[in-house]
Amino acid sequence: MKISEVSKQSGLSPDTLRYYERIGLLPPVNRTDGGIRDYSDLDVRRIEFIKCLRSAGLPVEVLIKYYGLVQQGEGTMEARKDILIEQRENLRAKKEELQKSLDLLNYKIDFYENALLEVENDLIELEV
Repeated sequence: MKISEVSKQSGLSPDTLRYYERIGLLPPVNRTDGGIRDYSDLDVRRIEFIKCLRSAGLPVEVLIKYYGLVQQGEGTMEARKDILIEQRENLRAKKEELQKSLDLLNYKIDFYENALLEVENDLIELEV
């Protein structure tokens, strides 16, 4: 699959895909005889995993460390799992913070909706 196709499918720019390859998040992508990148299904799955973890807030440095461990083989499975567990806990904490913010916003919106409703009811009573 060409970089433009992977870019369209993943929503990541070609520059981002090349950057991920340059910093080691992606292994060197196979090339056609003409030098065009030819992404495999495994490359695409890895890009989706990276995208998921990045959208969850994982720093690039953590991903580089994680994929460095992947390249070292099965002996690093526990360390990889620990990285994912730590990031899951970070994400849970962030989710709780976001939920508190959402709850506050909902409270304030309800407050204003009720206040507006009271004003509207007062106006209706004055018109009657």
